[in-house]
Amino acid sequence: MRNNLVITIGRECGSSGRLIGQKLAEQMGVKCYDKELLALAAKHSGLCEELFKTHDEKPTSSFLYSLVMDTYSMGYSSSGYTDMPLNHKIFLAQFDTIKKLAQEESCVIVGRCADYALAEYPGMVSVFICGDEEDKIQKLMDRHGVTREKAKDIMIKTDKQRSSYYNYYSSKKWASCRSYDLCLNSSVVGIDGAVSIIRAFAEKKMEYRRSQK
Repeated sequence: MRNNLVITIGRECGSSGRLIGQKLAEQMGVKCYDKELLALAAKHSGLCEELFKTHDEKPTSSFLYSLVMDTYSMGYSSSGYTDMPLNHKIFLAQFDTIKKLAQEESCVIVGRCADYALAEYPGMVSVFICGDEEDKIQKLMDRHGVTREKAKDIMIKTDKQRSSYYNYYSSKKWASCRSYDLCLNSSVVGIDGAVSIIRAFAEKKMEYRRSQK
């Protein structure tokens, strides 16, 4: 467990953060967890996987909604979880799954406040990927086959959701350089360049940490 390296990636919509995470994991010979984390959290907690998809990086402030939806949940309903709103149960299940992964293997985790969950874990390297607006919009247009206006709308709404989720559950601010070890603009260095920089940075961080013992 002590030697496991976990790289967490926060990302702006359209910045290719997920692709960078996948390529990074491939080069490192480890797994990349993005949507896969939802299935794992559902399996470990006993909650329905559809609930994780519904709440994925989206804070739900409505207590009534949580109370109604809670009738669909199974597991996480005892030992202190009974009175907890559903969205908190979902977050806690993901939180526990992320910590479990760090104990079991080296990996790359995209989003889901993974850097916050592993804040005390010495083998964690937190990264945030941003990008130039026009570059991100073009990538979203190509990916979804939509107009520029629609792509920009997707970008703004997705980033707002991710920001709200991160700021709601963590003690840090989404996209702030103070919240991460490393912030990169993928529009400047490219996908492969970002992967190379992250790997080199992670090696240096671990090397420096060992030298301080």
